[in-house]
Amino acid sequence: MNVIEIINDLQLSVGDSKRMACPVCHTKNTFTITNTMGKIVWNCYKASCPVSGATSVSLSVSDVRKALGYMEPEDAKPVPFVKPDYIVNDGPECWKYLKQYGLSPIDVTVLYDVKDHRIVFPVLDERGVIVDGSGRSLGKRIPKWKRYGNSDLPYHCGCGTVAVVVEDSVSAAVVGATVNNSIKLDASEDDVYVGVAVLGTSLSEGHKRYLSQFSTIIVALDPDALPKSLKFAKELRTYCKDVRVLKLTDDLKYNNPIDILNLIALTEGYTPDGTSTNT
Repeated sequence: MNVIEIINDLQLSVGDSKRMACPVCHTKNTFTITNTMGKIVWNCYKASCPVSGATSVSLSVSDVRKALGYMEPEDAKPVPFVKPDYIVNDGPECWKYLKQYGLSPIDVTVLYDVKDHRIVFPVLDERGVIVDGSGRSLGKRIPKWKRYGNSDLPYHCGCGTVAVVVEDSVSAAVVGATVNNSIKLDASEDDVYVGVAVLGTSLSEGHKRYLSQFSTIIVALDPDALPKSLKFAKELRTYCKDVRVLKLTDDLKYNNPIDILNLIALTEGYTPDGTSTNT
């Protein structure tokens, strides 16, 4: 994976920064990426490594307001989401992309942005109404991921009692569809997992409210984000008594058998109704 692909995958908001292993020299924790008012700057601090650079990305309204220090009033209501005309029902481009992750139209509902050539994962509120969307570029358009509304809710997939917190919508869909299907003895069994994508680098109040309904939360961020996983787990323990961290060998969207087995093992003893059978 090259530097631009890494930057696109991170979805850094204004003011966010991330430190990780350098993708070129592979030295641990020497590579940093920062979003400063839409300018993404990266650099490796190892003297012998030549990696550094910058690129610009478009800012959302919420990014600009955050950068200017604007705080929403506590009683402010979110702006109603109106789906743009250029976002239509899914097309063959979407399913060609999802097929590589083992997903089908039976597993997940998606939309298609015909203007930007993006697959769009709809973000739903508690009524099942679309309040936002998370769009992933199917070409080379930057940024790779784009939000369409101002909701702070996560994207979720599945109907279980165990929430698996991931970074991106594809990983959430794989958890909510593929993983659930792989552990069922027959189609009539209930789901165990709900894939929950935070769609960013931090937990919002909307994330926490949504996750508070679950009996168990498993934080399973990307393999290089273990410190952030531990931070998320600490924050979420205020909202859920049983919060666990799954250390991955690969992103969950790649359905690595080792990671899936570890996920199942971490929830062993839990029934679909959310009660524990452990003694």
